[in-house]
Amino acid sequence: LPFSLSLKRYRIGPFEVENALLEHDAVLEAAVVSSPDPIRGEVVKAFVVLAPEYISHDQEALIKELQDYVKTVTAPYKYPRKMEFVPHLPKTISGKIRRNELRKKEWGQA
Repeated sequence: LPFSLSLKRYRIGPFEVENALLEHDAVLEAAVVSSPDPIRGEVVKAFVVLAPEYISHDQEALIKELQDYVKTVTAPYKYPRKMEFVPHLPKTISGKIRRNELRKKEWGQA
């Protein structure tokens, strides 16, 4: 599957994690990719576009809040261990998120 992450013995579909994040009022857009991790090999990373009223919030507290939220609405192992707030997500002309571009950036191939 082009859009699934294999982390340890789990297969994690990014859409489930993205949809969980999108349910939170702070999140306008989200994209999930695998990210290198020195201990686990790979972890889930979310790129998040915040709603304007949340941009000034404490980022570390907001990351924890979003991580905890994902744990409550999906299986706890699916939460994004890394999160980056971005002003926008790369998209195709038709408006689809370019996860491959984010993944390449994350793995140092961009």
